[in-house]
Amino acid sequence: MARIIAAKRPKAFLLENVKNLLSHDRGNTFRVILQTLRDELGYDVHHRIIDGQHFTPQHRERIIIVGFREKTGFSWDDLQLPSEGPRLSSILHRTDGTEPVLPWDGDRYFDHDRQTVQPKYTLTPKLWAYLQAYAEKHRAAGNGFGFGLVTPDSVARTLSARYYKDGSEILVSQGSRKRPRRLTPRECARLMGFPDTFRIPVSDTQAYRQFGNSVVMPVMREVARIMVPHVETLIEQEQAGVVQPPLAFA
Repeated sequence: MARIIAAKRPKAFLLENVKNLLSHDRGNTFRVILQTLRDELGYDVHHRIIDGQHFTPQHRERIIIVGFREKTGFSWDDLQLPSEGPRLSSILHRTDGTEPVLPWDGDRYFDHDRQTVQPKYTLTPKLWAYLQAYAEKHRAAGNGFGFGLVTPDSVARTLSARYYKDGSEILVSQGSRKRPRRLTPRECARLMGFPDTFRIPVSDTQAYRQFGNSVVMPVMREVARIMVPHVETLIEQEQAGVVQPPLAFA
């Protein structure tokens, strides 16, 4: 990343990583990152942890790092974070006849004739029994490991790239008499803030991996929104000769 920034000298950059980047190696890793961006590359750098649940029904804390090639008046105070985020009902397939028919999805995830999620996303009896036994074993040992059972009123745990394995971090309750189900890839896309116009051309396994590794799109959009005026100012200053354009690199 540092080599790319050194070679291209963008007017600004936006980076995202897991929250634990701050505490990794007792904070040494993050200190090296800031030193590289500020002292070696000369960028005006700001960072903040933002929880995606302001915009989507998912508790997903990530560190956001933005940098500008020149000193700016950028401030995190300009962020507009909704105090009350949505609940899972906003991203789940609707079984009341109002689920949109997406030509690129067809009935891959949702049976529109029967108004129900395709049965393949419901856990098998064997997997459901395993997850319950695994959770009980760790509860008895005083650990917090286990599956995350959610309802339409819930805010989910963080969607991970391992979701394709068993879906244990976010299992949608289908009532006490039915086994829970995984989110479908379309629901995962919605959980990350992708619009329904976003096409999913890959397998379910690859889709789960990719959405688990994605960023929460509305968070990126909001951070970009407060960055844009400062980027525009840098462009104007460069055009007016107030600041010098970046050096060319071979």
